[in-house]
Amino acid sequence: MRTSVDNVNQPANKPDDGVLEIVHQVMHQYRAQQFRVLRDGPHDITHMDSKVLGFFGHNPGATQSDLAQHSGRDKAQLARLIKGLRDRGLLDGEADPSDRRNTRLSLTDAGQAVRRALQQQGKRLNDAAVAGMDAAEREQLTQLLLRVSQNLAKD
Repeated sequence: MRTSVDNVNQPANKPDDGVLEIVHQVMHQYRAQQFRVLRDGPHDITHMDSKVLGFFGHNPGATQSDLAQHSGRDKAQLARLIKGLRDRGLLDGEADPSDRRNTRLSLTDAGQAVRRALQQQGKRLNDAAVAGMDAAEREQLTQLLLRVSQNLAKD
């Protein structure tokens, strides 16, 4: 298993850095640990790969255009991601019977297995992140983070 060292995003543990810097650090740690499980495996999953797998897991039969509309990402970038996932056998496509120019995409069995592994790892990391907190503390943290998100959504 390949290991990586990240000296750029090491926590400084300085409260005066601001809440968003701490949130950024937490998300960096989460993503690094989340993808360590699959990065060295047979599929070499990236963050964007997981987002695409998640979308088609929730929306089987959706199209690349549906994904572009949902994500706001560049269609060319999404086309490359989808092609890569199809080439690796994680996504499958079928021509839309009503419009053969569109391809309806869904996860293959291997894609479903990768998605399940990511979800399981996410749950383990979530549990580890809140270890030692009681239910009230977890609820308070959740509510505070939701408020931060709502505050930023106002802009």
